[in-house]
Amino acid sequence: MNVPETEPENLNQKDLQARQLQRLQHLLKEVSATNVFWQKKWETAGVDVNSIQSLSDLQKMPVTTKSELVEDHLAHAPYGTNLTYPVENYTRMHQTSGTTGSPMRWLDTKASWDWFGECWAQIYRMVGLYPEDRLFFPFSFGPFVGFWAAFEGATRRGNFCLAGGGTGSEARLQMILDNRITAVCCTPTYALRLAEVAEAENINLAASRVRALVVAGEPGGNIEATKLRIGQAWGARVFDHWGMTEIGALGIEPLESPGSLNILETECIAEIVNSETLEPVTPGEQGELIITNLGRIGSPLIRYRTGDLVSEDTSPCPSGRNLLRLKGGILGRADDMVIIRGNNVFPSSLEAILRTFDRIAEYRIEVRTIRAMQHMKIELEPTDAAATEPHLLIRDVSHAIKDRLNFNAEVITVAPGALPRFELKGRRFFKID
Repeated sequence: MNVPETEPENLNQKDLQARQLQRLQHLLKEVSATNVFWQKKWETAGVDVNSIQSLSDLQKMPVTTKSELVEDHLAHAPYGTNLTYPVENYTRMHQTSGTTGSPMRWLDTKASWDWFGECWAQIYRMVGLYPEDRLFFPFSFGPFVGFWAAFEGATRRGNFCLAGGGTGSEARLQMILDNRITAVCCTPTYALRLAEVAEAENINLAASRVRALVVAGEPGGNIEATKLRIGQAWGARVFDHWGMTEIGALGIEPLESPGSLNILETECIAEIVNSETLEPVTPGEQGELIITNLGRIGSPLIRYRTGDLVSEDTSPCPSGRNLLRLKGGILGRADDMVIIRGNNVFPSSLEAILRTFDRIAEYRIEVRTIRAMQHMKIELEPTDAAATEPHLLIRDVSHAIKDRLNFNAEVITVAPGALPRFELKGRRFFKID
């Protein structure tokens, strides 16, 4: 498929790389002059930013970890030292969710926030949403960045945008119907929760006008069983999106390539490296994703270790674009992996199994050490229909985990309604010391 080069995401490879290099050199020039965080980091590493004359030269620079950022924020509260301009120049503050550590407050200038919105404009084009689409955001709009930029990016495109903060699930469903919504942006967990409430309220979601859901914030959007359950309940296409508060909105499952993830290399430089050696992996080999964002000059991240494990799809993208394409999207997080009876297990691997059972309403997983070995307990909340025969559900799930992942887990059931429901990120996986 040939695409017109009218938008950044459609650039040919040569022009895309030229855009990246030009923006990288501009970023380094701005940051090296005034940003204390990067000045100290590069001085310690003995790096001369003037030596960065090609994209490959970027590997001369040290990687950056989240723990460094957290330490900097704690030592220089409340915003840390990764500020290229005086604090008076910043107009937005968002706070990380703190899923994997202490929350951080992240500042944006007007220009950086506009860049964030441009990332979303590209995302909307790549999933086939048009200015006439009507978008709904069932999101609290608090300090977590969530879908703030998605909302504002859509309003700038001319979309009808409806914020669903401050209301319950029943009211949000009615807003979707009354306002002829065609696209919803939320977490996979909340898409499933709305479907659960719709069923209880006898609302036929599949008969609504919603034709697309852009889901983000947690695994699920790249897990086939979860996507299938959401898609069937809503009668709509589900698109996985990837981003982080600290780096921006930088990944989307393209319309033409289900099950993959395009990285917006128009707005960042992506590397896939071996987590141990930090050397580039062979194309197609699994490694850790490292990101340098190019438009968030007020508070950039350069060679940032995301902790996300990915694998490049080396075949041409059906969209005709030249952006990095990740096979299966985000495969897991390096810090979420546990070893059970010698098997490397990710939460996403378990979700891929559990979501195939329509008898499961919710679940919770605990991993703890018993007699020097990792032990996994899975709590299942059955649907009302399945609650009368919990032993059958336990048997079937236990067998599925043994067959697919090659270990035995402790599987129990709890009473219907016993496990929590979530409006943002669902927390279902717990490592207990």
